[in-house]
Amino acid sequence: MLKNSTSEYGWIGITLHWGMAVVIIGLFALGLYMTSLDYYDPWYQKGPNLHRSIGVLLLTVLVFRLVWRIANPRPEPLGDDPPVLHKAAELVHRLLYLFLFAIAFSGYLISTADGRAVEVFDWFSVPALLPGVENLEDYAGEVHLVLAITLMVLVGVHAAGALKHHFIDKDRTLLRMLGINK
Repeated sequence: MLKNSTSEYGWIGITLHWGMAVVIIGLFALGLYMTSLDYYDPWYQKGPNLHRSIGVLLLTVLVFRLVWRIANPRPEPLGDDPPVLHKAAELVHRLLYLFLFAIAFSGYLISTADGRAVEVFDWFSVPALLPGVENLEDYAGEVHLVLAITLMVLVGVHAAGALKHHFIDKDRTLLRMLGINK
């Protein structure tokens, strides 16, 4: 089944979820690693170029995923959680999307602060729209880091909720997102 139903996630939604999870965690790790590099390290240029290129592609996938999420039904929640937990889970999902867009925007500002376009794997360029703003790279960099760390906390909350469903509630919430029809 490609599309979601009211009881199961489809393979497109599952692939988007786990693929993006791997890329987001990888980008976070690469971003932290990049902050430790000195000018003479071979990754001093390679790391940021890779980070930017993957980030732009991730943003494209994020937009597609958001459209896919709006266009598809979401499986009904499982378990006997009180309504406040359902609202909290929905808030975490919305914050994940919000933070991903904000991180992408702040990364764009960092990358284009000097007026140069973002080169995406030498396939295409994303032009600079706000060049010449004094200290933009520094301010956007601080915001980017804080947003990224906060996103990882939200990812942890999201994962903890899934594990709670699996190990404490013993329902199929996590299995549905793994594509396991038990």
